[in-house]
Amino acid sequence: MIYKVLYQKNTIQNPRRETTQTLYLNATSLVDAREKIEKNTPYNVEFIQELTGNSLDYEKKSEAFKITEF
Repeated sequence: MIYKVLYQKNTIQNPRRETTQTLYLNATSLVDAREKIEKNTPYNVEFIQELTGNSLDYEKKSEAFKITEF
């Protein structure tokens, strides 16, 4: 499954919408996605969303859509 992860690169400062970034991740579950991010990055995760159906099709049309692999 593909997951959309919203995160902040900086864990010291308070999260701000203007600095929120996105990555896309292939994982078997939401828990697996969070474990991969925590193990491989220092990011402050705000939200993880499973993408399916129309949501996935919409995100694939974006220029920023690229599956991150660790």
